[in-house]
Amino acid sequence: MEGDLLIGIILFFAGALAGFIDSIVGGGGLISLPALMLTNMPVAMCLGTNKLSSVFGSGTAMINFAKNKLVDWGFVKRIMPFTLIMSMIGAYIAVYVPGTFLKPLIIVLLLAVFIVVLTKKDWGAIAQVERKTGWKLIAYLAMAIIIALYDGFLGPGTGMFLIFYFLFMGYDFLGALGNAKVLNTVSNFGSLLVFIYMGQVNYGYGLAVAVGQIIGATAGSKLAMVKGAGLVRFLFITMSLTMLTKLTYDYLLSLGII
Repeated sequence: MEGDLLIGIILFFAGALAGFIDSIVGGGGLISLPALMLTNMPVAMCLGTNKLSSVFGSGTAMINFAKNKLVDWGFVKRIMPFTLIMSMIGAYIAVYVPGTFLKPLIIVLLLAVFIVVLTKKDWGAIAQVERKTGWKLIAYLAMAIIIALYDGFLGPGTGMFLIFYFLFMGYDFLGALGNAKVLNTVSNFGSLLVFIYMGQVNYGYGLAVAVGQIIGATAGSKLAMVKGAGLVRFLFITMSLTMLTKLTYDYLLSLGII
């Protein structure tokens, strides 16, 4: 009984930190998922339980950004249904197929994102959003579908990829963050539905992390709106480098190189 209480407390604080970081730049899964792995649950159940808590965290941040009119509903509502469906497909695949073969590609993509944001110092400072029609709309939709599929299947870095996705479209950092939280919430929810159906969710552990995520996401999203794009850019670069280092280390370790 005391062991369960201790685990619950650890998961709560891990969730709070994950929610705080994730609400500003994404990457909260780097904190919450390893914490859940400490419970010795199967990997698929850890992923499903993490999705339960992530829905609360990203959803809380989404509400705060939406209240402050930092969501472009006109665009994101077009791709929300596709995001939901593709994240469900990705989650279904994740139950049966290990995602290790994707890690080299994710490392390369994260490195590219990190370099672009680091070198373009004025990127995301001012919104320069152009109208999305025709082939451009199709291309942006395709990119969102790929990210949603990846989020359901594996997940690490999804928040950062979504922020980069909206920066690429011309949104400033806060606008990109607000839009990203909407799609992230939708993809988390879609994945969660599948994990629930497959019986891969521990509700006790998931809700312990979720309570922390709500508190952390509330604080993080409010701080981001107060401090503005400068803070978001700094933390984005920091978390990108952290995630890049972590994934590279894990991949090299799995190959027996280190």
